[in-house]
Amino acid sequence: MTLKRFHTIIISLAAICAANFSAQAAEPIEISGITEPFMDVTLGLADAGIIHEQFFKEGDAVKKGDVILELDKNLETLEIVRRKAVMDQNKMVYDSTLTLSQNTKSVSKEDLSKAEAEYNVSVAEYGIAVQQLANRQLTAPFSGSITEILLRPGAPVAPYQPLARLVDTSRCYFTGHIEGVAAANLQLDEPVKIEVDGGQTVSGKIYFISPTVDAASGLVKVKAIFENADGKIRPGLAAKMSVK
Repeated sequence: MTLKRFHTIIISLAAICAANFSAQAAEPIEISGITEPFMDVTLGLADAGIIHEQFFKEGDAVKKGDVILELDKNLETLEIVRRKAVMDQNKMVYDSTLTLSQNTKSVSKEDLSKAEAEYNVSVAEYGIAVQQLANRQLTAPFSGSITEILLRPGAPVAPYQPLARLVDTSRCYFTGHIEGVAAANLQLDEPVKIEVDGGQTVSGKIYFISPTVDAASGLVKVKAIFENADGKIRPGLAAKMSVK
């Protein structure tokens, strides 16, 4: 075999390998997984009490800051009235003491400092009372939909007891697993197609690629995010993600 013929064979083999590699690279990567809501939390309160009123029911949409449930709050409401009266009185004393100190110089610095300190303490105590009243209300930490109300008005509540479940499905995650070697071909923010059971297909992008491989399975966790403002996709359905 001549040297020229040998070089020709080597070049041909290299071209074939390159073509095969390109063909493999062009094949889309498919990952099976499940869809999940963007946010899914079970809410509770730090205080104990009796549920006094329920403002929303299961299935209702709420906005961030909306009050979902409220505990009995008579004592907290009265405490706010008391603390405000003390604060207003201390402010009046402080203002009059300050005016005398500025106009007549007949008030010592100690008396002025004492009046100011008492006013500042009463302001803080009033703020604490307001916060204690707010703690009697279960508010939505984000906009979403109520999927479950676990206790009704009249029921006793223990601290941190689950009371309601709130989900945000305006965006959703696809969560799946891929072999560790194949995960090297994925990139964050890479566009993907997600086909949900039922035939619906949406576009998304890769949101998370685990930096570690699960030792037991040899798989890497991958998450993609997609928009679902119209609510057509219900989280929890199985799905497949394709990456070109």
